[in-house]
Amino acid sequence: MCGRFTLVEPSYEELADTLGVAFDSSQAAAYKPRYNIAPTDAHWVMHMESGVRELMSASWGLVPWWSKTKNDARRPINARSESIKKSPVFREAFAERRCVVVADGFYEWVAPPEGSKGPKQPIWFRPSAGGLLLMAGLWESWKDPATGERSRSFTIVTHAANSDMDGVHDRMPVVITPADLPTWLDVPPRGEERDVPAQVMQLLGPAREGALTRTRVSTRVNSVKNDDPLCIASPEDVPWVPPEKKPRVPKQQPAAALPLFGDPPAATHRKRHDA
Repeated sequence: MCGRFTLVEPSYEELADTLGVAFDSSQAAAYKPRYNIAPTDAHWVMHMESGVRELMSASWGLVPWWSKTKNDARRPINARSESIKKSPVFREAFAERRCVVVADGFYEWVAPPEGSKGPKQPIWFRPSAGGLLLMAGLWESWKDPATGERSRSFTIVTHAANSDMDGVHDRMPVVITPADLPTWLDVPPRGEERDVPAQVMQLLGPAREGALTRTRVSTRVNSVKNDDPLCIASPEDVPWVPPEKKPRVPKQQPAAALPLFGDPPAATHRKRHDA
């Protein structure tokens, strides 16, 4: 499973140049490095439109086009490659709307040592050779029946992990190499049905052994509220600090209420003094 990832490329210009897509000033204005991308976040995916590579923004968590409402959709963040061709949620997008999720690393977590009360330790997986990590993805365009507004969403395709993930997780994203991009992104024109080619099916496997390197990073990334360079800092540079326990405030006892029924409280009479 892949539940959090990064894209720390410093500028949109460098990203567009690396991917071979046309520069878009509106996308450039919206772009910023991301250190803790989480489900439901908007992020950049690349797809093919009329034979041309394009970047577009989509939210993480697939909403099939046939969903009546967004709330009806399960919004899966991952799609298992082993069943992707037959799954009702993914099979049409797999055949017609493949993309790559543009990243440069992803996180997984390991449990703290036995007996330790510390948090889970995040591990940042990145390409051993550096550069971008292009994760296989599927995208959808959902139309709100009430407003007619369209929203795009995506999911990340995963496979059984290779040895790079030993001791951490049994799943990993399917990684698309630059050489395989044309094969993965080539889909039939809109309205034209085509079976998924065998060459595409062959890409649904784990990355080659040694393709990824791992680094222990700060537990700051454990919270989706944090999205800054300290998320990928060494744990020694940003040590975990146990949260302070708030002092317990004793509950105030409610004041005694007057009885609703029964005798009223005895009246107090002043003593009469003789003149």
